[in-house]
Amino acid sequence: MNTELMEALNILEKEKEISKDTILDAIESSLMNACKNHFGKADNIKLIMDRETCDYQLYAEKTVVEDVEDSVEEISLEDAKKIDSKYELGDIVQIPVESKSFGRIATQNAKNLILQKIREEERKVVYDQYFEKEKDIVTGIVQRYVGKNISINLGKADAMLTENEQVKGEVFKPTERIKLYVVEVKNTTKGPKILVSRTHPELVKRLFEAEVTEVKDGIVEIKSIAREAGSRTKIAVWSNDPDVDPVGACVGMNGARVNAIVSELRGEKIDIVNWSDNPAILIENALSPAKVISVMADPDEKTASVIVPDYQLSLAIGKEGQNARLAARLTGYKIDIKSETQAIESGELPENYMELSEGVYEEEYEEPYDEAYEETYEEAYDDAYDEAYEEDAYDEAEDGDHE
Repeated sequence: MNTELMEALNILEKEKEISKDTILDAIESSLMNACKNHFGKADNIKLIMDRETCDYQLYAEKTVVEDVEDSVEEISLEDAKKIDSKYELGDIVQIPVESKSFGRIATQNAKNLILQKIREEERKVVYDQYFEKEKDIVTGIVQRYVGKNISINLGKADAMLTENEQVKGEVFKPTERIKLYVVEVKNTTKGPKILVSRTHPELVKRLFEAEVTEVKDGIVEIKSIAREAGSRTKIAVWSNDPDVDPVGACVGMNGARVNAIVSELRGEKIDIVNWSDNPAILIENALSPAKVISVMADPDEKTASVIVPDYQLSLAIGKEGQNARLAARLTGYKIDIKSETQAIESGELPENYMELSEGVYEEEYEEPYDEAYEETYEEAYDDAYDEAYEEDAYDEAEDGDHE
């Protein structure tokens, strides 16, 4: 048994995850290549290798002739008789070849061939490992900043978090652990090239799958997601079990589940709304926390006209149009938002609508109306978001009573 070779193969298989058969194939190829370099040809060279013991034998098959013209493939009858007296003209004689007799160049070429195969297999193993994680999240360790890009160690491979895939305002320190979404894994001659992201919407989805058991098990589905990385994300969820509240499952007890994800995203706000096959209801939910009076949706044109109370217009549109923009992405509809006054002026609501609704909406929105104007808009919006996930206010938040 070739003990040294066997030990080397075991170490490679354990540390590099390279199979013994792959290396043995490389050794066979390198030996045949060394024979070709040493003798000038290898057509008559035969290799016998026992893959259990790693023992191998090289033979040169030579034809017995009277006059030798090619010493590599032919042997004289006299020399053949010295090996075994039974040989006659035309017989094939197997002459053992000692690999130790190979020249320095042939030996070096064989060594390089084996090392190249090991490197190739090592890259292939790493590529296969991370290719399986494509479209999934991984945990990486921040190594250093390379210009505006960040070098991330993923274990057996490094990835580069480019400036375009970074969330504006996020700053990482070396050795810090962060979650990343694997966008793509490419196989290159220098090893796998892994493209990762912190801004991809699927990052939020995968974090919910990791944090919320019901999402992982398929009981709760994330039907749609819209994200402005670093600021706010809206997700629409649906439950396949009537006994499971999808929003409640994603929020968790006292907001524990959603808060864990918010913490991982460095404070990014997350709005969780109920999905509906009815586009009007879905659009109303998507514009949360703003209250909606009416929604007219056109499924064919993918457009919707939404009317909100006058003092809800800013909340529905959001800071710099963010709430309306995310709602449009979430639903896939182009949303036109109007206030009551604008709707009356355009004829979408009757002129006496304010009188008809007096006492119905006034009492319901009296307190939020005052709050919305006492505070700045941004504070009012964030307060509505935070309040929606407080334990005592959660049931009310589902009904959309928080501005």
